[in-house]
Amino acid sequence: MSATLELAKKLIACASITPHDAGCQGLLAQRLLALGFQGEQMNFGEVDNIWLRRGQKPPLFVFAGHTDVVPPGPPDQWLTDPFTPEVRNGLLYGRGAADMKGSLAAMVTACEHFINVHSDHPGSIAFLLTSDEEGPAINGTIKVVETLQARGEKIDYCLVGEPTSQKQVGDMIKNGRRGSLGGRLIVRGIQGHVAYPHLADNPIHSLAPALAVLCAQTWDQGNKDFPPTTFQISNIQGGTGATNVIPGEVEILFNFRYSTEVTHQQLQQQMEEILSQQRLNYELEWTLSGKPFLTAPGSLMTAVSQAVRGITGIDTEFSTTGGTSDGRFIAPTGAQVVELGPVNATIHKVNECVAVADLETLSRIYSRILEILLTE
Repeated sequence: MSATLELAKKLIACASITPHDAGCQGLLAQRLLALGFQGEQMNFGEVDNIWLRRGQKPPLFVFAGHTDVVPPGPPDQWLTDPFTPEVRNGLLYGRGAADMKGSLAAMVTACEHFINVHSDHPGSIAFLLTSDEEGPAINGTIKVVETLQARGEKIDYCLVGEPTSQKQVGDMIKNGRRGSLGGRLIVRGIQGHVAYPHLADNPIHSLAPALAVLCAQTWDQGNKDFPPTTFQISNIQGGTGATNVIPGEVEILFNFRYSTEVTHQQLQQQMEEILSQQRLNYELEWTLSGKPFLTAPGSLMTAVSQAVRGITGIDTEFSTTGGTSDGRFIAPTGAQVVELGPVNATIHKVNECVAVADLETLSRIYSRILEILLTE
């Protein structure tokens, strides 16, 4: 069994459903402390975070990742227990195999290989690990970054181990992410009997024209780095459950995934104008999960491209598609940030898995990136 596979299996065996770490960070720290890293626990609330650093001089290269996983879903739909890792037909099964315990294992073994060859390497290497990425993400990476900034620790390069690959490890890398702006809209009417609609005010009927406008709206055209901004309704709820009662209110949850062509303030203003034009009696709450970020071509993107090409023989594609990641908290500090991890076809699904061979490929890519940035 390879060192990367062995470590990945140990991590999967920890039932670290967000926001719980369940011992993952201890396993990783044990390996890194043996390499000369200095560890510092930074827990906030019920969230476990750890900062491990080797070296004090710039440039500072950071591996960032999360040890928490989403709930596994119905256990009877899994071929085996989701927290009992098992290899079948060259695939490692278990919750977190691809998102992102496989990446974490590859990061550690990459460091072990790199430091074994370059024990006196220039610069510094660090790990920023949290158990609050799959959850609210308010006591995890963002709090650690704030702590680092307050004491003047500057991250130069950051690689987040999110599963970005499509069909083959390294075929897609994220060098940015769209912003995420969510909201909760409540439209109020007057409850009444369906046989006497003139004595009531149906908020669902009132809201429908506004929803049609919102769904058809073009918010921007996007640009060469980002697709156009999208608006999606994720939940809608109204009514008492009875067929003969006009509801008194309706609630929708929605989300914007937005490009750098528009700000969250502009989106808020546009939506509120549309709602006001419909003369709705409404209440609106906003939640900004993260602003868009983009890493421009530079030394990190060049190093990652070279490493992927050298190990796999393919030319990678840089993209900003997909959901959010903790990179949104690190990029605003001025760090160059990319995300590179295994194939994402099974993440958050029943029977999540990762190819065993891909774990070794990923470890070699990570190690080569360190060599290019810190020794060449």
